[in-house]
Amino acid sequence: MSTDPSAALEDFLAAVREHFAASAHRTSDTDARVEAAYMALADAFELYEDALYKEYGEVTPFELFDDVEDERDDDADDSEEDDEDADDYDEDDDYLDDSEDDSSR
Repeated sequence: MSTDPSAALEDFLAAVREHFAASAHRTSDTDARVEAAYMALADAFELYEDALYKEYGEVTPFELFDDVEDERDDDADDSEEDDEDADDYDEDDDYLDDSEDDSSR
């Protein structure tokens, strides 16, 4: 299904406005209207960015918070693996003390 970027933009802007209105009139920290507006905004953004890319080969400079968190988790996992590999390395195994080397001759 191909979406017109102009229509996707209008839907995205409407979602931004709805999220603003819900946030401005929040009734509690767990206001369901804010949560729904947040999800609708994220969905509208993805549809807009996909339509923009398909039609014009262009992207926005924005990333969704969940995507950024996923990347951070992936980077943290990679870093932990690198740390584990570094623990396997033992400097003493690679270098001989010159005095030890001379005594074995």
